[in-house]
Amino acid sequence: MATHFPPGAPRPNTQQVPPPSNYFPGSQGNPNPNELTDNMQNLSINRPPPPMPGSGSRTPPPFAPSSQAFPLQGPSFGGPSTMSRPGPPPAALARPGGPPSVSQPTGFPSNSPLGRAIIPPVGQQPLGVRPAGLGALPAAPSGGFPVSGPVGGKAGAPFPGARPSAFGSPLPLGSGMPVPPPSGMLGGPVSSGPPMVGSGPFPRGPQYPPAVVTPQSPYSQPPAASFSQARPLSGSSPLTAPPGMAPPATFPGAPHNRPAVSGLPYGAPLQQVAPAAGVSGPMQPPIRYGMGPLPNQSMTTISPAMGQPGTSLPGPSKIDPNQIPRPGPSSRPIIYETRQGNQANSPPPATSDYIARDTGNCSPRYMRCTINQIPCTVDLLSTSGMQLALTVQPLALPHPSEEPIQVVDFGESGPVRCSRCKGYINPFMKFIDQGRKFICNLCGYTDETPRDYHCNLGPDGRRRDADERPELCRGSVEFVATKEYMVRDPMPAAYFFLIDVSMNAVQTGATAAACNAIQQVISDLPEGPRTFVGIATFDSTIHFFNLKRALQQPLMLIVPDVEDVYTPLETDVVVPLSEESKTPDSAFGAAVKAAFLAMKSTGGKLMVFQSVLPSVGVGALSSREAEGRANVSAGEKEAHKLLQPADKTLRTMAVEFAEYQVCVDLFITTQTYVDIASISVIPRTTGGQVYHYYPFSALSDPPKLYNDLRWNITRPQGFEAVMRVRCSQGIQVQEYSGNFCKRIPTDIDLPAIDCDKAIMVTLKHDDKLQDGAECAFQCALLYTTVYGERRIRITTLSLPCTNNLSNLFRSADLDSQFVCMLKQASGEIPSKALSLVKEEAINVCANTLYSYRKFCATVTSSGQLILPEALKLLPLYVLALTKSVGLRTDGRIDDRSFWINYVSPLSTPLAIPLVYPRMISVHDLDAKDNEGSVLPPPIPLSSEHISNEGVYFLENGDDGLLYVGDSVSSDILQKLFGVPSVAEIHSQYVLQLYDNPLSRKFNDVVNEIRRQRCSYLRLKLCKKGDPSGMLFLSYMVEDRTASGPSYVEFLVQVHRQIQLKMN
Repeated sequence: MATHFPPGAPRPNTQQVPPPSNYFPGSQGNPNPNELTDNMQNLSINRPPPPMPGSGSRTPPPFAPSSQAFPLQGPSFGGPSTMSRPGPPPAALARPGGPPSVSQPTGFPSNSPLGRAIIPPVGQQPLGVRPAGLGALPAAPSGGFPVSGPVGGKAGAPFPGARPSAFGSPLPLGSGMPVPPPSGMLGGPVSSGPPMVGSGPFPRGPQYPPAVVTPQSPYSQPPAASFSQARPLSGSSPLTAPPGMAPPATFPGAPHNRPAVSGLPYGAPLQQVAPAAGVSGPMQPPIRYGMGPLPNQSMTTISPAMGQPGTSLPGPSKIDPNQIPRPGPSSRPIIYETRQGNQANSPPPATSDYIARDTGNCSPRYMRCTINQIPCTVDLLSTSGMQLALTVQPLALPHPSEEPIQVVDFGESGPVRCSRCKGYINPFMKFIDQGRKFICNLCGYTDETPRDYHCNLGPDGRRRDADERPELCRGSVEFVATKEYMVRDPMPAAYFFLIDVSMNAVQTGATAAACNAIQQVISDLPEGPRTFVGIATFDSTIHFFNLKRALQQPLMLIVPDVEDVYTPLETDVVVPLSEESKTPDSAFGAAVKAAFLAMKSTGGKLMVFQSVLPSVGVGALSSREAEGRANVSAGEKEAHKLLQPADKTLRTMAVEFAEYQVCVDLFITTQTYVDIASISVIPRTTGGQVYHYYPFSALSDPPKLYNDLRWNITRPQGFEAVMRVRCSQGIQVQEYSGNFCKRIPTDIDLPAIDCDKAIMVTLKHDDKLQDGAECAFQCALLYTTVYGERRIRITTLSLPCTNNLSNLFRSADLDSQFVCMLKQASGEIPSKALSLVKEEAINVCANTLYSYRKFCATVTSSGQLILPEALKLLPLYVLALTKSVGLRTDGRIDDRSFWINYVSPLSTPLAIPLVYPRMISVHDLDAKDNEGSVLPPPIPLSSEHISNEGVYFLENGDDGLLYVGDSVSSDILQKLFGVPSVAEIHSQYVLQLYDNPLSRKFNDVVNEIRRQRCSYLRLKLCKKGDPSGMLFLSYMVEDRTASGPSYVEFLVQVHRQIQLKMN
């Protein structure tokens, strides 16, 4: 660099305009008046910004590089121009002259370092934010593929598998920060922990409750006699909203089921505020989320006759199903500050709608812990029966009203790090000796502060510039990586499409659907000379295409040798397909290997469209489905082995792909068995994803295939990533779980990482922690944006340590605990009998509740099952898990394999809907008043709530089932389906919009769910009496079925297990 600048300082020649006092980054809307979020751009917060941990009044820092607060800019992944969410299908798959128009919110992260002018590439949608609207499908021209595309060349580069030395192995040492002692139990048996406000997995659309909020119970119709009352803690509750704060709208396109949060179960009604411009109806300010008063303990009363061990269940249940815990509806977004008063706040439920304010700890969107107070000893953790783990989603989409993650450029010196453990500078590193030294909060080592990073300390012991430097006051920050972090130039954005053109694929329409989808998403790829595109097809041979601009027409080169695969060229353009194959065989393994050889020098994303079982060439497979059915019927002694790869050939290939930074995504468009267990090892090892369309329908599935492919390409993502999690002394990483390649114990390699991928990190004790201190966790993700910028995203979470078992249950995170159970169960399915996997999940639930009953609850009546407030829904979700597709014995082997692959990278907000879906009634949509919400309240998953005269819609984040009773009125059928009788509804259902209020509302509901889930949802019609109707009823997890007891019976079963342990 010609001129030296202090690390992290703004660059000169950049006009620095201080923002207004009430400006909050990320709250500025899009100037498009049609967007709901635009009406929030004039949002005025009539109070000063929240203080940082331990901050006080400060004088201007005498040695700070700049007196201005850090610029309101954030990182971008450099996304393409159209990044709309999966949306409704168009009338026809036709492509207009240009890409669909998608509004782009402003005020979000960008790809510029601190202090630099932010000018994204032309047409760039800022990535790292939630896209604003649903994307309509562009129309397709009558011709085939375009005959031109971005041009690129072969890049000579060093071997990309080497890793930077900066990710050296850490030494587990540590220190902590004192926190106030935990509060005890009050007035009898009460729960320890934050109220489960809006804990249900049911996202809601933008809605504003009435001005007066009636205090609500955490779940519907609780029995008054079953609760012991607790007196509230003295002092004000942080669960309040400042007067005059306008409520942020529930953001359009919340992908991961983040509903608004219900009214408080206690406390006075909140003050009414005037609705914002453009939003009709009364509104209320969002509530603040913190510990607050201790809520009532959740209890379910069970009669002594049913509760005694060894007695058989009586005929009629004596438990009122309306009095047992269920996910409750939600109504309002909440404001969540990650730390208050230098203490960590327990996060809101992952399934709720919240706006996180990073005040030292990272947002729970990026990192969550299963317990928000860390047990000091391994014995205490073992006694609790709970698991200690992190769920890390480093590129998760933030709420539009949240401040973007800041980008800091330290120049050639790079970010400040601990010289011993290599931890990155963060708000919990303590500066001493007038700022000349700092103590690492991860390993406890004392380092010299770099001279150009020195700043004097204030009266409170903090650096005077702490609030002006994102790395010292924010839990999430992104550093510009220096050459030290690169072993080669950042890789380009390379996309290779590999299409199955075997006879079966062509005849079922899968090939045509893949071609149309690829044709339409080409315009969504990042523009510029760094984008490369390639295409090949395969049946029993492999066909590459060469389309140089100098050629008169495309040139196809055939590779007939599928045993010793080679590539005839490196293609970088897309070409049309003209010939129909009559070959039934598929050389999947050879085709993938050949495409890899074409991408080897650059790396990138390989998207494979596969329709039949690989039968020839490298990695050829034989059908094991019949064997699987025989084993299932024989008691499945060996059936689980069919969920393991047939051999190691594809696994060996996948490891090589990962070393050269090639990520494989697999789109399975099939009507037969394809052995997903074997072929899915490639995407799981390379950081990719599996999409499954079975049985593929050329009528209803192409729109979903297009939307899935488009979101895959346009969502926020990065390439050639390496990730490591570091912990404070006393805790260490035990295991990583997700879609990645692991070549050394401490790091995981991710050829690609995107906003939807999560990694589970299980932890273990290696020493005793100090009660009252803090334990820190830091995730470092080194990655390349799609525009070739090397970045380091740092997320830091610091939690208090405790010796009190009650504190563990008070601070337990239900969503993270269940995600941990879900992923561990899915990982064990291929190696254990299903009955053993179910038994282990139930035992974990029973042991946790037993520990709470024995050591934390004071009620001694044997007729009461006592559930900790924070985990009151755990039995329901465990029951739902035991009845899920992955643990049912009556399903297809491929369906179970896909379920396992779906769970592997699953994010926390989508985990609960997978096993406990959302169900709503459709026939009465036009008669419901949803208080401004598009989505009506969900109904319990029980056949008692299903009427023969009704129509119901159930969704789990990936599939949408529409159930039609056999006695539905012809008027409702005519409005929803355009036919007067159930028999006339086409089995391959395609959502249509008819000119009546009921049809319009149902379309709005489906599109809102698609937007929330970031998934187009594959719609299936289910009729009562048909096998499809049985499929729908299999999701009624609260009923007694062949795969398990009813919800009430399961509570009795768990209660008996607890009593047996107590006795």
